[in-house]
Amino acid sequence: MSLSGKFLAGSDGPFLRQKVKDLTDAGTKKLILDFGGVPYIDSTGLGFLVGSLKTVEEARARLVLSSLNEHVKRILEGLRLSQFFLIAEDEAKALTQLNQEAKPAARPPKPAPPKAKKRPPRKAPQDVED
Repeated sequence: MSLSGKFLAGSDGPFLRQKVKDLTDAGTKKLILDFGGVPYIDSTGLGFLVGSLKTVEEARARLVLSSLNEHVKRILEGLRLSQFFLIAEDEAKALTQLNQEAKPAARPPKPAPPKAKKRPPRKAPQDVED
């Protein structure tokens, strides 16, 4: 699926999310989202990507993002979202990734819960004599 134009708030996000759902419901197991024509992305586009990834994973399909420009890459990396997606330089490399043996996208390990600070032991109250 080729995307073009600025990916901003509006009706595009829900429309495209539904398109991905329709494709996976029809049995599509390999999807490439070509961002070659997308110069900018905002929270609507990010929501579309995360929602699409969830839809694709639920369908046990694979999704590759291709042809991301530096701005879009920086946004994904800055929000630490790039680790959840397969990303290819161009469509040809995206096809190669899709045709390789299916490997789940690398998920970062869950962070360990913060360690409780040890408090110094409380001193027993001393008896005060009058």
